[in-house]
Formats: sequence, C-alpha cells, structure tokens
Amino acid sequence: MSSYEDRLAALVAIPSTSDRPADLARALDFVLAEIGTDFPVRRYSSNGKPSALVHAGDGPFRVILNAHLDVVPGAPAQFAARRDGDRLYGRGTQDMKAAALAMVDAFRATAGTLGYPVALQLVTDEEVGGFDGTAHQIAAGVRAGFVVIGEYSDLRVVTASKGICMAMLTASGSAAHAAYPWLGSNALLTLIAGIDRLMRRYPVPAAEAWTTTVNVARVETPNTATNQVPASATAFLDIRFPPGDTDFHGRTPSQVADHLSAVAGLPAEVAALGQPHETSPDNPLLASLRAALTGAGGPGTTMRKHGASDSRHYHAAGVDTVICGPGGNGQHGPDEYVDLTSVEAYRNALIAFLRSS
Repeated sequence: MSSYEDRLAALVAIPSTSDRPADLARALDFVLAEIGTDFPVRRYSSNGKPSALVHAGDGPFRVILNAHLDVVPGAPAQFAARRDGDRLYGRGTQDMKAAALAMVDAFRATAGTLGYPVALQLVTDEEVGGFDGTAHQIAAGVRAGFVVIGEYSDLRVVTASKGICMAMLTASGSAAHAAYPWLGSNALLTLIAGIDRLMRRYPVPAAEAWTTTVNVARVETPNTATNQVPASATAFLDIRFPPGDTDFHGRTPSQVADHLSAVAGLPAEVAALGQPHETSPDNPLLASLRAALTGAGGPGTTMRKHGASDSRHYHAAGVDTVICGPGGNGQHGPDEYVDLTSVEAYRNALIAFLRSS
C-alpha cells in the first residue's frame, strides 16, 4: 500500500458510527493529526457529536471544503480495508473517508499560499442528518462564498439534490378476535388504503426520474398475536423531493403534514424535513471547479443527485454549495469501494481549483 492507502486503511479501521461517540472523536482526531499544527482549529460539539473547522485566514471564507467522517454500520470485516486492483474496499471508503483525506492533502498543500481565506470543515454526523455538525457550525456563524462537499460523484459536480421528509401516517380501528373480524375495525387495512392513495399521487417511477418519490419503509401495529384485529397501525415514510415541488419545497413541517393528511385521508406527522439544494450555474467558482476536474482527467460535467446531504444546510443559509468527490460504488452496502485512480485525479483537481479561485 502507498502512504495514502495506509492512512485511508487506518481511518477505515475506526468504526465511526453514530452510536459510538468515542470512535467519532477518534476519527476526527486522526484527521486533525493528518493536517498537522500549521493551521488554527476551531472545535465544536453538539449533542455529543464533535466537529472542527481548520482554517487559513478568518471568515467569511471564500471556499470551504466539507467532509464527514461518520459512516453507517457494517460487518466487522468491512472495517479492514482490502485492495483489489484499483479498488479499495471497506466501510466508508466511498462515503466518504477517501475524499476526506484527499481534501486534507489539498488543503495542506495550498491553504498557506492562497490569497484568500479558506477552511476545511470536518463533521461526524452527516449520516444522521448533519444537524449537530454542519448545521451547528452554520448556526455558530460559519459562512463561505462557495462550499464543496466531498460526497462521491465520480469527478462530476452535483449542482442540485433532493430534499428529504421523514413522515408517519397513522390509522385507528378497534380490536377484536381474528375469528370474528366483523366485530372490530382493522386499522392496518385502513392504513393500507391511505398508503394506496398516497402512492397514486406519487407513483414509483419505472426508471430514474427527477420527481418526488415515497418509500414506505416500515409498517407497525401493536399486535404481538396474530389472532387479534389491530386497533392501530403506523407507516413510516421516506419522501425525497426535487427543488420546485411546491407540495414540499419551501413548506413548514406542519404544512407538509397537512398536505400528506389530505392526500392519504389519515393523520400525518412530519418527524424531519430537509429542503433540497440548488446552486446557481452562474457562480464563477463552479466554472473554476469544473475546469479543474477536466484538467485532472475527469468529466467535470454537472449532474443532479437524488440523495440528501449536508448541502441542504448551506443552501438554507443562502450559500452556493456543490457535491464533488471521487468514484466508486457500493455506498452503504457490503461491497463498498473507492476507485483509487479517481482519488488521485480528485486531489489534483482540488489543488488546481483552490489555486485558481
């Protein structure tokens, strides 16, 4: 393994999942040690989630590079990185520890020589919403003219991503013995009918489409026995919506809950609502980043992303933000990997971008 691969393997070996606060802190300290002591560090903490801002010059910053160091859970073997050709497998390689270390290298190589203030933002809670990392730092006054979030993009630039709504539908009925269902009212059947109405409004696309989607992630009743008609039932929904869908975009949680209730004909509750992000195509730093990616051998094209990220927090604060990272595949899955050839191109592109901005 090269020095970079050794460092990445050591970072992957830290199981920095949201339920392991000591390992979140270990991952953050590991990356800060990689940067060294040449730059000031602001440390933050919110609800047990540590984060940091390493900077050259004072804010507001012209550019912030944003990386998250937390990962989703995986089997123990996934925390031992292994190489196969140009692929390095392991939990968090693609999402997004490989990009984080590339950002460290680019920041360390350029920050002290740039004629403008720049920062590297390191957070440990993106996988659980980003409210205690990126959003917490924004609330504390961190601002930039342009933010690059290092989520995977295969050397392309994501200029728009969907918002996310986590919601619940509930239905009520009356319990009865399953042998005499006419004596009760099955809440689960009522819930299914409401879900059907919602899915008719937001059908699952037959192929990839830039449209609102609803995933029925889980359905629950309080029943522990099968010979009982359920008296209540709850469905848990994951809704993704693009900019411009006025059913969700720009709405408050209570307004979205009212909308879902009207469509489904059932009481609805919104547990979390994150707005989509969209970056102005006229931002000159976007053009600089695309040119740097092309110069490093990447496509440098723009794209839209269906998943949510911390970009939504900056968008809500009026800051132009893009997602740009190396290639790979298997995000959150058992065979997650990063393409090592794309990492080198990504690092070179970031250095060229920072020097040209």
